[in-house]
Amino acid sequence: MAMPRLHPRTIEAVKERADIVDVVGEHVVLKKKGREFVGICPFHDDSKPSMTVSPAKQFYYCFSCGAGGNSIKFLMELQRQSFGDVVLDLARKYQLPVETVEGPQQERLRQQLSRRDRLHRALALAAGWFRSQLKQPVGAEALAYLRESRGLSEATLESFELGYAPDHWDGLLSHLQQVEGMPPELLEAAGLVVPRKGGNGFYDRFRHRVMVPIRDRQGRVIGFGGRSLDGSEPKYLNSPETEVFEKGKHLFGLDRAANPIRKDDRAVVVEGYFDVIALHAAGITNAVASLGTALSSQQITQLCRCSDGKRIVLNFDADGAGVRAANRAIGEVEQLALQGQLELRVLHLPSGKDPDEYLKEHGAGDYRALLDQAPLWLDWQIEQVLEGRDLAKADQFQQAVAALVQLLGKLPQSAIRTHYLQQVAERLSGGQGRVALQLEDDLRQQVKGQRWHGRSARFEQPGESSQRERCEAELLRLYLHCPSHRGVIRRELRQRELEDFGLQHHRLLWSAISELEETNLDAGQLEAISRGEDPGHALADLDLPRLLTDQLILENSALVSRLTPLLEPGELQMLALANPIQQLRGTAAMLERQKSIKRCRHLLEAWGGQRLETLERCIASLISQVQPESDVAIDMEARIQTMFEELNADALRFQDLYYSERKHLAHLDQQRCAGYTVSAIPQTDALPPAA
Repeated sequence: MAMPRLHPRTIEAVKERADIVDVVGEHVVLKKKGREFVGICPFHDDSKPSMTVSPAKQFYYCFSCGAGGNSIKFLMELQRQSFGDVVLDLARKYQLPVETVEGPQQERLRQQLSRRDRLHRALALAAGWFRSQLKQPVGAEALAYLRESRGLSEATLESFELGYAPDHWDGLLSHLQQVEGMPPELLEAAGLVVPRKGGNGFYDRFRHRVMVPIRDRQGRVIGFGGRSLDGSEPKYLNSPETEVFEKGKHLFGLDRAANPIRKDDRAVVVEGYFDVIALHAAGITNAVASLGTALSSQQITQLCRCSDGKRIVLNFDADGAGVRAANRAIGEVEQLALQGQLELRVLHLPSGKDPDEYLKEHGAGDYRALLDQAPLWLDWQIEQVLEGRDLAKADQFQQAVAALVQLLGKLPQSAIRTHYLQQVAERLSGGQGRVALQLEDDLRQQVKGQRWHGRSARFEQPGESSQRERCEAELLRLYLHCPSHRGVIRRELRQRELEDFGLQHHRLLWSAISELEETNLDAGQLEAISRGEDPGHALADLDLPRLLTDQLILENSALVSRLTPLLEPGELQMLALANPIQQLRGTAAMLERQKSIKRCRHLLEAWGGQRLETLERCIASLISQVQPESDVAIDMEARIQTMFEELNADALRFQDLYYSERKHLAHLDQQRCAGYTVSAIPQTDALPPAA
């Protein structure tokens, strides 16, 4: 039986989702070389890497045999499969919906594609007519606005094909109907005209506005943005969503910015069309605009494919609306940023200016310098939390702390959390060192309370308890018998949040070590060592094994026998300490990995429990609202839809936390396997399956 024809939507979705590096990398060992990857070509007898894979172009090419194409072509050639089979396999792999067309549907699809071509033609003709009107006497006001108020050159006007919609009710409609012979129904579908309320005819959507054509990646006109010239609202009027224009799928200026983004390895996202135009006119051609919506995952994917480093800078206005827009955009991509899949920064220009205004006063050089200094998104959000708050007032201080704890609790990697905890504590303390140390400890405890600690025995599997004991013992043995590395070990334990040992006798030993060191060091020096502000050379002078043995014999003799393997290790155990730094990082990564695995299990259980709890609550709410003899009509379908939206929101929250933790696990495995060895620690793969 012949395979039904796949719908173009399915094919496009697969092309969008199937990254060339991921697809080829499953069959060929790829190595990074500059901005591209190279590997042994599987299509001929290749002895050296002849195949290049470009993530920016989503294309592979072999310089020896000439094989090349996209992800689908690669699998077709490699697996000797048909186009349809490959697309179906990829759709299943990425869990994409599969749509097919058969019989009469194929004819309807052909008509739809033909209709899309006619819509593109109507929009292109409209752009040409708007452009011609700008050059006529009727467009004098618009032309003066663009040249004088916006400071745009003739070359820029031509490059972006800016135009003018005259202040007539049917100027464009009459032209496209009478001259081009286009039916008004097609123009309505293109978003160019609006039906009159009485149903008697149509009128132009855009009137007395500067017109900015919006194009797709192929350079085809898909819509317009119209800027009012007489102060009428809305100030900016955009085309409605149509068959060829979906705001969440397109970025203004990407058709011309894609190559500059690849070259600069950075995309700049601004709010408005004229910001993009001004930046391009100033030579900053890697700028795009988000068409009035928060950045969607599809828009982010497009930008990331243009930038090998996945670097994006948000430069929205510094007013309240701009801050909210930046926060919405961050919310869309936060998990990707937390997982290290993109580098997101936020730039707010001085004095609340937008890029267009700033360029007029300062120029492109100063703007580029600010781009280079733009803070990471989390630094920017921390600044937003603290900005405008009087930390001397208890209520505002507490509000700031609560918001910061919520922010820092999202970070999956303990080393990064430690960095930000120190930074935030310094800000909250006003530079008072002792207060900063106390605040850092308090914040750490609050963040730990928000992040599940991963120590509960309920989430342990057989063998993990003994593995944890071996790891903790290894760390303590390193600390006791590698004195020159004690400062490094302390910092590593602090950054990874491993100072609270899981086993009681290890906690007692670490507590005794800390007490001895505090007694023999200057006040605050031990904390400074843990924070990385002191190299910790003074720690090497302490004979901790002897001092601890003497102290424990007096205070807790029963504990001495249990700790003897740590205080007096055998010859083989001492040999295992030959590479202390590698041993430290490998062991610490293993221990942190175990906690992270347990945290994953906890999240999966909490996810299921939360779904059940939410479902029960929603059903109870529905039952309570249905009165048997009530005359009030209840939209049960809408209530059920609301219930499932609530369920989905809860599921997404736990899903984000879970996959963020999984990403952190992969990071830990890289540390554990990159040349680090851990003596007597069996490798385990106790990771629960993806939900």
